[in-house]
Amino acid sequence: MPKNKGKGGKNRRRGKNENEGAKRELILKEDGQEYAQVLKMLGNGRLEAMCFDGTKRLAHIRGKLRKRQWINTQDIILVGLRDYQDAKADVIMKYNSDEARRLKNMGHLPESVNVVDGNEVEDDIFFDNESDENSDDEIAPQPYQPIISSESESDDSDESD
Repeated sequence: MPKNKGKGGKNRRRGKNENEGAKRELILKEDGQEYAQVLKMLGNGRLEAMCFDGTKRLAHIRGKLRKRQWINTQDIILVGLRDYQDAKADVIMKYNSDEARRLKNMGHLPESVNVVDGNEVEDDIFFDNESDENSDDEIAPQPYQPIISSESESDDSDESD
């Protein structure tokens, strides 16, 4: 079997997507399209999205986006509506956080929409034991543990003498 002498495999030979960081033109919705926010990822290229027309739809990620663009919950997406199935839609594109913020400023998205950056840390976790009222000297009650005495062992040794 021949040795691999190159760097990387098939994906490296295909080339990298170098224009990912560049700004792209903002695509607005047309007839038969709607903005939506991802509620839940269902697997198998499907997701549950809440469209901004007030309808919850089952959306299918098309093949061009499936492995190239990762979609997570709370992302803003553009879906194509189906003429024959109102409860289903197809994901056309995903907006990054900057584009979603621009859409919100332009008035295309409602003000109630929370645009989340992918790299922001959310501080929604609160702990009950952070208060200063509890002193460190107090010991929490422990579950019942039977006391094992060593009297029976010493009694047994006295009887054998």
